[in-house]
Amino acid sequence: MAQQQDGTGLAVEANFDGIVGNTHNYAGLSPGNLASARHAQKPSHPRAAARQGLAKMKRLHDLGLVQGFLPPHERPHLPTLHAFGFTGKAADVLARAAKDAPALLAIACSASPMWAANAATVSPSADSADGRVHFTPANLASMAHRAIEPAFTGRALRTIFADDAHFAHHPPVPAGNRFGDEGAANYDRLCSAHGEAGAALFVYGRAGGDEAGPTRHPARQALEASAAVARAHGLDPARVVYARQNPVAIDAGAFHNDVVSVANRHVLFSHEQALADPAAVAEALRAVVPAFEVVTVPAAQVSLEDAVGSYLFNSQLVDIPGREGMTLVLPEESRENPRVLAALEAVRDGDNPIAHLEFVDVRQSMDNGGGPACLRLRVVLTPAERAAVNPAFLLDDARYDALCTWVDRHYRETLTPADLADPALLDETYAALDDLTALLGTGALYDFQRAP
Repeated sequence: MAQQQDGTGLAVEANFDGIVGNTHNYAGLSPGNLASARHAQKPSHPRAAARQGLAKMKRLHDLGLVQGFLPPHERPHLPTLHAFGFTGKAADVLARAAKDAPALLAIACSASPMWAANAATVSPSADSADGRVHFTPANLASMAHRAIEPAFTGRALRTIFADDAHFAHHPPVPAGNRFGDEGAANYDRLCSAHGEAGAALFVYGRAGGDEAGPTRHPARQALEASAAVARAHGLDPARVVYARQNPVAIDAGAFHNDVVSVANRHVLFSHEQALADPAAVAEALRAVVPAFEVVTVPAAQVSLEDAVGSYLFNSQLVDIPGREGMTLVLPEESRENPRVLAALEAVRDGDNPIAHLEFVDVRQSMDNGGGPACLRLRVVLTPAERAAVNPAFLLDDARYDALCTWVDRHYRETLTPADLADPALLDETYAALDDLTALLGTGALYDFQRAP
């Protein structure tokens, strides 16, 4: 598989961030996500959360990266409450759910779709047998509040990447106890250049019916789901590497591998305890990508507790045009921990490809358990593929300003758990999403817009 180019440039890695929804709230729905549990039931700030996410996107756009976005999901999601047996007028459905089953109301209002790293697994055209970019929405079967996401995620991805000549879309892996798929949060790609054939690294927490794994928190990614995605995408088995996540890391709060590892081109930046057998994984990756290099932070320098608390590995490792060396885009919390900051400065100043640190404020997302890497889905695009992307979903200065204005118009400053049952919040959701689809020119994208 040769490097993809069409005379106007080489393939690049674009980031598509999830726009934070207007029901951004702290429900504590995610066992194993320590920040989510720590902030459960506290007031949240949807407007600030969305503006922080947009500001992070704008920063990367201004640095010269291709930056896109995914639309927020419809929340509260009445079809979910209908499926749980709540019927009648919308206000009555919300009131009954809040009284009889508040946990189900929290599921229907979950803020989790903002974390686009879980939206799907994406394989670039250089890796696929048919030369197209392949998308498989994650089934997110391990968590009820996330398992309601795949249908809309698939619809949004087909809207953004609609050209069948360049893009292929697959259904989620069938859900089940043994087939949980968490998308790109447990997937990395190593390569010499984005447009060249690379190695697909699928990290899993459990395999088959085995019970070997974490003892405190659930292992969400199944080996069988990863293998199903690799087959569907037409990946060369000789270029696919499956690696077990270290159960110790999962029990420490690394509920996805992207909490303890991140990759860019031939470089893997990783905690020493991220993988169960890091030496074997490095050997397998180097066999496919000879230039493969791992930058490891020792546990003696940064504990798993500090890694999870600061999310230094839930960063974006990127190539900034005009900069020599790679850049880590990190949450501010990484700068606030002196041990983590010392480790990062040692990496930056050391003999490795990582040469720059950029810190961004995504504190509202961090408090709910997601850092910069959680917020984005990586999509490698050739120039021809980039031209085929729906341009409404690519960020530029005008689009950024329009989205900020839209957030300021429709999002509440503060939201409490009790507010989720407020019928006015549902009205605000519908008004906001009607305005957004008009802004983006998508037509009827959401369930409430498509209902008879």
